[in-house]
Amino acid sequence: MRFSEEQVKDIVTLKESLMDQIDRHHESIEMLEKNIMVLDLFLKGSSFTKASQLEIKEDEIKKESIEKPTERLIPVENSIPIKRAMDGKIIANAFVTPEQISIVLDNQIEINADTPPFRSFFLDRIIGEMKKKDSGEAENGRIQKESIIDYVINKNGTNIREIIIKNYRQKERVNEIINTASWSFTRMLENVNK
Repeated sequence: MRFSEEQVKDIVTLKESLMDQIDRHHESIEMLEKNIMVLDLFLKGSSFTKASQLEIKEDEIKKESIEKPTERLIPVENSIPIKRAMDGKIIANAFVTPEQISIVLDNQIEINADTPPFRSFFLDRIIGEMKKKDSGEAENGRIQKESIIDYVINKNGTNIREIIIKNYRQKERVNEIINTASWSFTRMLENVNK
């Protein structure tokens, strides 16, 4: 059975479409697996604590770190430690609630917000791309403008103390934000120590 040139082109197009779908599904599966790992870490520490209780504990932790600025921040219940890859030293702890991710830097870590690649990579490329995508969805009416991802950086002088990412909305973003924060902080510390 011979196929016409038109039919062969249609078959090639169909094959390419199927290959694209397979690639997309592989990426989705990998992202889901990473999300499950992050959620497992979160659940391991939380023992299935209600979200309302998490917010109270987060506020208590923030007050405690403000009241005792000289003490080293240690991993606490309901937090995800952000570690330096080379030696596993804790750089910060991430606290995840349904509304926001709060990344609180260890009190002994001093990195300036202008140290690369914080702005260029973490804020502009990672959070910025998420914000651009959310803005597009808001323009199309899929989400409200108040639901667009945003961030606040709390500093002590020029040094970053806490980054609050509001409206992350999608669970898969938690893993990406925490992983890229870890990578960015590690590079920033390397740049400071040069």
